[in-house]
Parts: sequence; structure tokens; C-alpha cells
Amino acid sequence: MKKIVLVGTGMVGMSFAYASLNQNLCDELVLIDINKERAIGEAMDLNHGLAFSNSSMKIYSGEYTHCSNADIVVICAGAPQKSGEKRPELLKKNTEVFKSIVAPVCESGFKGIFLVATNPVDVMTRVTAKISGFPKSRVFGTGTTLDSARLRYLLGDYFGINPRSVHAYVMGEHGDTEFVPWSQALLSTKLVDDVLEDNPNTFKKRDIERIEAEVRNSAYKIIDAKGATYYGIGMAIVQICRAILQNENSVLTVSCCLNGCYNQEKIYAGTPAIINQSGVKSLIELSLTDTEMKKLQESCDALEDYFKSIKL
Repeated sequence: MKKIVLVGTGMVGMSFAYASLNQNLCDELVLIDINKERAIGEAMDLNHGLAFSNSSMKIYSGEYTHCSNADIVVICAGAPQKSGEKRPELLKKNTEVFKSIVAPVCESGFKGIFLVATNPVDVMTRVTAKISGFPKSRVFGTGTTLDSARLRYLLGDYFGINPRSVHAYVMGEHGDTEFVPWSQALLSTKLVDDVLEDNPNTFKKRDIERIEAEVRNSAYKIIDAKGATYYGIGMAIVQICRAILQNENSVLTVSCCLNGCYNQEKIYAGTPAIINQSGVKSLIELSLTDTEMKKLQESCDALEDYFKSIKL
């Protein structure tokens, strides 16, 4: 019996729930929200679609006591990011929200995995780890999973290949200081840098730099256009949960404790990690260039400053 509890039935949470239903992710999905009527309504709405799906998922609204035997608690609750609002501005508001969530989840006897999607996700993941006291392997966030998917999509479109054949990652903060370690980016088995060098009349370095900037600013563009981002991150959460529930040992750029990698100890940031039923099985430490290490350090410094600005 695979059970997930979703805390927060806003657009991100319900995009995840809807994608979960359509992909038959788990056996049981519990919806929790401070607005209990909304959670009830969302559960009813999803259940009415069961007849059109291949799923027999049990979906219902619940309480924190329902977390006791859950495999995963997905946290999507928090204030939404408004147009023009930087992710760090959300920090103090969402820290207060998390204080009211994480403690009762733990009090239920929950022994599973916390997966955080609320922004600013790297700091909120660290907040969750701090409040819960859980092992570092069992608390992580969506990190730069969606950013990496955006990168692969844009590179695939630019080079004219399937994004699944693009192996490139976005690292660091899910936000303004994130970066692409181009020294590790591959088209199939060939480095992107080598592709550029071999095809100077077709592909340009400036286009690659534009793509990196577009990845970094995608969320702001979507928010300006439609008010919020939710479909992409909802599907990203499904992929991460599947890696856990099916013990896939998948490599995903989640936000987890760097725990000594890259000379960082307590920082939670997006990095390639192996995900399975135990949570973060291990981190894959990349051989970054000096310039990339500097970018990662700058990102980690920013995340440390954000964390220090709140009081737990």
C-alpha cells in the first residue's frame, strides 16, 4: 500500500494530485489544507474522474493524524509567489506556515519522507529538516528538478534532438543564483562545448548563454503571463515521488543537504542525487571547473544568508 499525504491544495498541490491520478502514482492520496472545505471539494472533484482513469486510487481529505503511516508527505502549502516578487521575499511568510505543518506531521508518528515544493524551496527544505529533526536523507525538496527539465527542453529544441538525450543539470538555488555547469552538459555522449566548437557556423555560445538565462527567468515570465506556475512543478513532484515509491535509484536534481560535497556542510541546494525508497541515497559530486565552483559558492552563500534571516 503506497500512501502519500499532500499538504496544501492550491494550484501546485492540485496539479500534482491531478497528475498523480492520471499516472496512477499511489494507492492512497490524502489531501490536507487549512481550508478544510477546499480539501473536501478537491477530493470530491478528483474522485469523480476515477471512472475515466486507469487508477483505483483512494482519494480523500484528511487530518495530520493520517500522516502516521504515509510513505511521503508532500508540502505545497504556503503563500504564492506574486508577480514581481522574488523568492526570498516569501521566506518569512512561509516559515510561519511550515511551523504549523511540520510539527503536527511529526507528532502523528510519521516515519516517511518529507518532499518540499514550497518556495523558496531550498530554504524551506532546510526549515523542514530543522523543525522535524529527521535524517538528512529523508528531507529534500524539488530543487532544480524543473529547471533542469526546462534546460533539457530548450537545448533539445535548439540542437534538434530529443530532450531525453540531453544530459544537463541546473545546480544551486532554485532562483536567481542558479547556474548550469556546462562542463558537464552532454548531448548523448558528446559535451555541449565540443558540439559548439565543431559546429561554429551552426551553433553559437551566445545562444547557449541565452538559454541559461531563459531557464533562470522562466518562472517570472510564466507568473507575469498567467499568475503562477503549477503544471510543470506538479509533474516534477510526481516523478520524484515515483522514484521513491518504486525504488528507482533515479538521478534527479533535488534540493538536499550537500553534507560535505563541494566544501558545503549545512546548505540545502539543487544537486544531482540518487533517489530511492530511502530518500536521498547519495549525492553525485560533479567535477566542476573553478568558475562553476565559484558560482555554486555564491549560490550557497545567498541561501545561507536567507536562512540566517529567519528565526526558528
